[in-house]
Amino acid sequence: MSTTSSTTTSYTDFYQIDDLLTEEHILVRDAVRQMMARDVQPIIEEYAQKGTFPAHLIKNFAEIGAFGPTIPVEYGGGGLDYISYGLITQEIERCDSGMRSTVSVQSSLVMWPIYAYGSEEQRTKYLPKLASGEMIGCFGLTEPNHGSNPGGMLTRITEAGDHVILNGSKMWITNSPVADIAVVWAKNEQGRIQGLIVERGMEGFTTPEIHNKWSLRASATGELVFDNVKVPKENILPNVDGLRGPLGCLDNARYGIAWGAIGAAMDCYETARLYALERVQFGKPIGGFQLQQKKLAEMLTEITKAQLLAWRLGTLKNQGKATTAQISMAKRNNVEMALNIARESRQMLGGMGITGDFPMMRHMMNLESVITYEGTHDIHLLILGNEITGIQAFK
Repeated sequence: MSTTSSTTTSYTDFYQIDDLLTEEHILVRDAVRQMMARDVQPIIEEYAQKGTFPAHLIKNFAEIGAFGPTIPVEYGGGGLDYISYGLITQEIERCDSGMRSTVSVQSSLVMWPIYAYGSEEQRTKYLPKLASGEMIGCFGLTEPNHGSNPGGMLTRITEAGDHVILNGSKMWITNSPVADIAVVWAKNEQGRIQGLIVERGMEGFTTPEIHNKWSLRASATGELVFDNVKVPKENILPNVDGLRGPLGCLDNARYGIAWGAIGAAMDCYETARLYALERVQFGKPIGGFQLQQKKLAEMLTEITKAQLLAWRLGTLKNQGKATTAQISMAKRNNVEMALNIARESRQMLGGMGITGDFPMMRHMMNLESVITYEGTHDIHLLILGNEITGIQAFK
């Protein structure tokens, strides 16, 4: 049982945030919600249990404009604002974090850097195909020995005439086993970080899949391995240099996660609310007991706070004013909120909560990854600490 397919906005919009949205926002949100209910919700548990990526859904996400919704229309994107993008991720993660990861990597970590940092030739070559789902992309930053410290990366490019030679590896890469291209970050011979587009089929480029995951089981995760890969110089992103390139991408991805996590929390809360009204113990629904009402009231309060945080961040993002620290606060708060609600709602269902008939355990396991990737929970705390004190605690 899951409530993703039902119209439950009133139960999870306690502060009438819909009144702050435009008609376009609501149309976009409802279109994604309907598609997820029709095409994804009926099959997601099966794919998660099998640990298999439902690749056939790529065309569904493309058809509803989930790939590159903020990218201009002339490049195949949706030309939408950042609140629309947030609502898209919310509705996708309301169903499953792994599905949201697939979409947010394509949009924020592949299409966005090609648009923001790429040449006009790169934009016209790749963006329309990424928007249509003809191409799937992935983002290579994290390495086996360098996660929270991306500046220490070991992946290197060396000059070789009209191309560069790429060596190294990346780890924990969403979409890598199915990706046609990878936006990869590597250090050049001067020690400066550059981005480049690596295409499947380039000799020496492989994408081994990571198996035996307890989390994001319906998402395709793997490595990127580069063994003397020849990459044409026209594949280097020309308009960025240094760590600000990948960090700019991460700001966009973290923004989407701040909204997406709310969706997972909504699904857990609404499932628990309905269960509490139906499950009878000691002669009455368990929703009539004070402890269960306390849990539901606290869940709704935390969801409402997270919604207000995300909405305000979205307005700042639309104005070009959202800072890295503000995005860190929202990502950190909202993911922790969602994970706590997944755990609390699972307890409300007792033993039934651990089964695949209900979404809580799947959300809970997924959120254990979400609280770690795109900047760990602790790293976001230190980003905020640096913003508050002006003293960096990373070193």
